[in-house]
Amino acid sequence: MAWVPGGFFTMGSEEFYREEAPRRRVSVDGFWIDEHPVTVAEFGRFAAATGYVTEAERAPLPDDYPEADPGLLVAGSLVFTQPPGPVDLRDVRNWWSWTPGADWRHPWGPGSTVAGRDRHPVTHVAHGDALAYAAWAGKELPTEAEWERAARGGLEGAAYPWGDEFTPGGRFMANTWQGRFPWENLASDGYERTSPVKSFPPNGYGLYDMAGNVWEWTADFYAIRRAAGSTHSCCVPHNPRVTSYDGRTGAGQPGGHIPRMVIKGGSHLCAPSYCLRYRPAARQPESVDTATSHIGFRCVVRPGSPRPAETTVGPQS
Repeated sequence: MAWVPGGFFTMGSEEFYREEAPRRRVSVDGFWIDEHPVTVAEFGRFAAATGYVTEAERAPLPDDYPEADPGLLVAGSLVFTQPPGPVDLRDVRNWWSWTPGADWRHPWGPGSTVAGRDRHPVTHVAHGDALAYAAWAGKELPTEAEWERAARGGLEGAAYPWGDEFTPGGRFMANTWQGRFPWENLASDGYERTSPVKSFPPNGYGLYDMAGNVWEWTADFYAIRRAAGSTHSCCVPHNPRVTSYDGRTGAGQPGGHIPRMVIKGGSHLCAPSYCLRYRPAARQPESVDTATSHIGFRCVVRPGSPRPAETTVGPQS
């Protein structure tokens, strides 16, 4: 894990998407955070030690989805499927497919495998799966403020974790989408899907993949509007959190009653023309039961908690 020093910083942005506004000063205490997203190998050790079964490996309960076709209530997950040509970007069903049998061991459905992908971020993990892993490892999920503080790497107000230029000197700094989303993937950065952790340079705090590769779960419920805060040090919010779900967040959406959490960082599927969210300020709501081929997580340890050993996870006594 790497140490992120406490202090004041400017959270949010007013230059990109409205859900990132307003820019506001907040503060956090120092904390330890995983250098990279939890990997397939690390999650595999957790599953082997505990026998844990992820949400994607369990069939949904009919009572939780009363409007769903019972025939569709089978174990599975959402998988990105690249269409052959341009599609309507207003309908995500043009590239997301509910795939029975897809889970963290079978990221593209039955017949696929994670063999040779030990160092890739684990995917197809719902929020509850991330919480279970974190508890087993003696850690927690970061708050949105902690995650953004870590992602900025000490750069105040920069667009990206490494500065304001996306490809400084022509060098790719993160695993994102190049080409016309979602049908043309040029893979100019060297990766068509997820990449092994530490494939790109770290930020100023020594953290990898804080932009792109996979979205990451946080501990905060998603709120549509947030207070602007104060610029005076006595009144700056300290590690502000949203600890309950506002049902208006999901109003008008399928499954709108299901709580939504903040995910951060963007993924390998983020493209400038569609989802320019591989930035510290970017945020998006995701329902707690969602597992996809582009969402993962990393963990934190806060002051007062015993710091885990340098190996990220291990059998619990």
